[in-house]
Amino acid sequence: MESIYEKRPWLSSYPDWVSHDLDIASATARDDFIKTACSRPDAPAIYYFDHVISYGEVNRLSDSLAVAFKDFGLENGDRIILHLQNIPQFLIATYAAWKVGLIVVPLNPMYKEHELSYFFQDSGAKLFLTHDEIANALDLSFLSHTKVKRVITTSALDLLPPDLSPVEQLKSVKRSEVIGCLKLVDIFRKYEGSIPDYCKVTPDTIAYLTYTSGTTGQPKGAMNTHGNMAFNARVYESVLRIGSDDVVLGVAPLFHVTGEVAHSALAALAGIPVVLFYRFDPGEALRLIERWKVTMTVASITVYIAMMNHPDIQTRRLDSFVKAYSGGAPVSKALVDQFESLTGLRLHNVYGMTETNSPSHIVPLGLQAPVDPESGALSVGLPVPNCVSKIVDLEDRSRETPLGKVGEIVNRGPMIIPGYWNKPEETAYAIEDGWLFTGDVGKMDGQGWFYVVDRKKDLIIASGYKVWPRDVEDVLYQHPAVRESAVVGVPDPYRGETVKAFVALKEGSEGTVTADEIISFCKSRMAAYKYPRQVEFVTAIPKTLTGKFLRKDLREKKEP
Repeated sequence: MESIYEKRPWLSSYPDWVSHDLDIASATARDDFIKTACSRPDAPAIYYFDHVISYGEVNRLSDSLAVAFKDFGLENGDRIILHLQNIPQFLIATYAAWKVGLIVVPLNPMYKEHELSYFFQDSGAKLFLTHDEIANALDLSFLSHTKVKRVITTSALDLLPPDLSPVEQLKSVKRSEVIGCLKLVDIFRKYEGSIPDYCKVTPDTIAYLTYTSGTTGQPKGAMNTHGNMAFNARVYESVLRIGSDDVVLGVAPLFHVTGEVAHSALAALAGIPVVLFYRFDPGEALRLIERWKVTMTVASITVYIAMMNHPDIQTRRLDSFVKAYSGGAPVSKALVDQFESLTGLRLHNVYGMTETNSPSHIVPLGLQAPVDPESGALSVGLPVPNCVSKIVDLEDRSRETPLGKVGEIVNRGPMIIPGYWNKPEETAYAIEDGWLFTGDVGKMDGQGWFYVVDRKKDLIIASGYKVWPRDVEDVLYQHPAVRESAVVGVPDPYRGETVKAFVALKEGSEGTVTADEIISFCKSRMAAYKYPRQVEFVTAIPKTLTGKFLRKDLREKKEP
């Protein structure tokens, strides 16, 4: 007998203009871009601060870089690492890679050498593209243990006209030479006018390896396919009623699945511009919303909090901004109400994972998400078209829970990745018969609205970034005075969650090491969003009889 979830009760809650199922026969993210670039070459593709870059220019530059990639000996299926902020070069390099069948590995530009080393070795990447200032700050000798043969550098200033007024965001950026590295601008000049032989790309072709933390804490490369991305770009286009007059604020990092799909893939599909501005600054975001008449974005809740707390929120004209979505961390109804009271704009939830290529659930434009009376949680939305979502028992994943009962959220549909790069066991655990087990705890009401009420995993989400405790603990253990350490997420009014470390010191070190010293030690060795903001010294970390740390006890310990 068909279960309540298989009947898709949420379809009755859809607005009549949202299709129950989208036609996704042969669409790919690569061909969506090429089609737009060929049909609308003069249309703006990128608003980079106050500079306009057309689809035709992005196409020409990516053609020239694609030819260079082939000359460098890269072959169909090879991986390249993009270690960049939100600059036009990210999109240009992505499209260049896709034209000749390469897989893009997007990484956070805050990563340091010991973090980068794992991704290079796991992905087997052969080319590294990063900022010149980052390359100069890194000890690139770590690349000798990887398959990387070429390092290309670029500057955030490279594609800005020299006569453009200095941008506040980039005043501290200076171009620099990096010994042994190629300069991207030189490659553009050398290969100007070159056109590659486009390789065949199918919906099953891998577009990105987007790394995410797993049940063991070791990062896994989610194989985001061209079909996955093309499908969810169409989900956003349909559910948000995207048209030719829309403008996307590219506030989510392009190395994150939200930036990959809700910004670049959506813009390329719809033939609309995406606004890029290096990295997030609330004042600049508000200026550019007004400057380019931005209509939509998907951003972490911290972005909206920062904009609410910026004085320009009172003076900028934001009337064009009518499609504001938030994902990556739970959003409270109180915060939604506060934002609406201040701006007149209601925030809508979107829920998904790297493994679902951004949305698996969303609040359709114009609808108001209900609140779960039992938990007080604001609904994360309805399952997107073509998706079947269900709740299964936390102890027996083969058994569905009754309507309204709490369990693990499980999804199936064309947005689900085929698996993790070279990790068959992790893939088999997370994806079973096409069903993705999210590790998130939630429930569904009678109208098909879903609620996330807890997390099954120990994952910490700080400012929309995922932090696995083991990553932080591994660095803590490098400190000579640390005997034991355990990391948990604690509530934070701005970041949603922040990282807290419980540390037991070695005998003789008590009283000689401070919390600030531990924080500084971690800060110098890992990305800014990862390092602990709080440190509490304990005599010992609580453990089970088998020696596993009791994070639950630590979470309870932190409560007032």
